[in-house]
Amino acid sequence: MSFKIYINDKRRAIMRGLTRNIGRIVSGSSNNDLTNTNIKKVLVSRPNSRLGNQLLITPLVQEIIDVFPECEIDLFVRGQIAPILFENYKNVNRIIRLPKKPFKELLKYIKVWFSLKKYSYDMVLNMDKNSSSGRLSTQFANGRFKFFNDIDEELQAKYDDYEHKAKFPVYNFRNYLIKSGFENIDIDKPIPTLNIKLSDSEIAKGKEILDSLTDKNKETIAIYTFATGAKCYSKEWWLPVYDRFCKEYGKEYNILEVLPVENVSQIDFKAPAYYSKDLREITAFINNTKVFIGADSGMMHLASAAQTPVVGLFSITDIIKYQPYNEGSVAIDTNKSDIEDIIKTIDKILGK
Repeated sequence: MSFKIYINDKRRAIMRGLTRNIGRIVSGSSNNDLTNTNIKKVLVSRPNSRLGNQLLITPLVQEIIDVFPECEIDLFVRGQIAPILFENYKNVNRIIRLPKKPFKELLKYIKVWFSLKKYSYDMVLNMDKNSSSGRLSTQFANGRFKFFNDIDEELQAKYDDYEHKAKFPVYNFRNYLIKSGFENIDIDKPIPTLNIKLSDSEIAKGKEILDSLTDKNKETIAIYTFATGAKCYSKEWWLPVYDRFCKEYGKEYNILEVLPVENVSQIDFKAPAYYSKDLREITAFINNTKVFIGADSGMMHLASAAQTPVVGLFSITDIIKYQPYNEGSVAIDTNKSDIEDIIKTIDKILGK
């Protein structure tokens, strides 16, 4: 373990210990007052810079807009990508961004924290119950109603998907509203999917790019062979899988590899490839493909946000918490499944 990882692990452990008792209940005014409040300003806190974690905010933001369509939503995040992901969310007003690397920009980091005090909110929601900085920012912000998103054991027992990172805060949000006396809140309706709200022009541009790289008379199967750390499958795993894909689907479909920002390939660039650093362009490109196959990663969540069926490959991360759930998507535990199971899953998506 590197010294940097060791320090970060220790820092997280200390912060979680200091913040675990913050906000055990909804703070602010009585819950019964919530129905009498005209909710106009909302803050959602998820101070994390990872692509996947910021995409997992989108279902909660959609739910807030559905309930309070005239509200303005501020986001408290980390890094630079949130303005790109939420570009077409008209209700998102202000994105308060911590620097991605706090220790390199310590003064800016402190200033951003104190900038939270400039604004007042009708409602403040912490996205992740385990985020110490999320709990601190929710406590620190000026808000009449504050939701810290702790586990509700009744909901946990009732819903098999309650612990999913995108669904959990939506279930809790609906439950808060119901307990506060809101009518017409259906806790059982489908949870919004991840979505960056591509425009028609973006989707059309994505199709142009796809057609320039493939046979436009065929539909395209997209594969993504990279992931960070231990989530990344080896070349020894991917090469025979890719060969099998070519055998099964090569005549009827284009098989194309979406490359990571690192511009590496676990199949040694054997397939036609697409590379871009533009997150919205990548999403629009994937939107035009028939199915996306890849390991649990930010790119997998981006494909889900593109509304394309995803075959998510899981080996070490928790499927229940991170599986793609947009229409047609499936998560596969590769510790329990083999290539035949993957082929059967893809066949079902393709309607074979």
